[in-house]
Amino acid sequence: MFLVFFKLGGSAITDKTVPATPKVAVIRDAARAIFYAREKNPDLNILLGHGSGSFGHFTAKKWGYGQKDNWRAYAETSASAARLNRLVADIFLAENVPVVSMQPSASARTRDGELYALDSKNIETALARNLVPLIYGDVAFDDARQMAIVSTDAQFAFLAPLLQPLRIIYTTAVNGIYTADPHSAPDAQLIREITPQTFGALRAQVGAARGFDTTGGMLDKLARSIALVQKFPALEIFVIAAAAAQINPALAGESLAQGTRIHA
Repeated sequence: MFLVFFKLGGSAITDKTVPATPKVAVIRDAARAIFYAREKNPDLNILLGHGSGSFGHFTAKKWGYGQKDNWRAYAETSASAARLNRLVADIFLAENVPVVSMQPSASARTRDGELYALDSKNIETALARNLVPLIYGDVAFDDARQMAIVSTDAQFAFLAPLLQPLRIIYTTAVNGIYTADPHSAPDAQLIREITPQTFGALRAQVGAARGFDTTGGMLDKLARSIALVQKFPALEIFVIAAAAAQINPALAGESLAQGTRIHA
């Protein structure tokens, strides 16, 4: 079995500068690429995830998520994230990818913002049945601060030691990790490889997320990725554009000509 964790980034599947604005064509193209990859390789298993993009993040800001006893914000943000998840699930099912949506907040618990509990048994069962479990950025009850948001990146980091994927693929609106936001900095440079040894020097250069983001954006993703490859040296992590030309070789286990590779 070749297990891959695959994330559709919020910046790839929504316009993160406009509330609740999905990019349906991008989601559909990704679904078709995943269908093709599974048809080509029956041994390929995928845990699929997506960010909240301009759904959950904007709702969290609008309602003041995280304020003490503001449970209306908790409910509204949960519903907003679930709306995007339903849209993603429906598109994938229409493209013959058997996704099964699994609500993270049903079992996620955090302590001071750090995820410490998340049920993996149903995910494992779905994978064993050749289904594609689908998780997403969601709300969570927090032991110290009442509520937190658990990104898909945090869930991948939590699940990786349990499920042991061979590859983690993050898709974004741009083709990899840059020294600055390429949308606003024309001199931004693509970083082709990142290792634990080079991470320190690059940390200050990595561009901040474009649009409103409550989970730390690219820097948080990179820090979690470095920690994972240090713990699991055989693991490869790729950050690529959400385009079939990049997704297909990434899912096939091939070397990539573009994007950013993170490894031990």
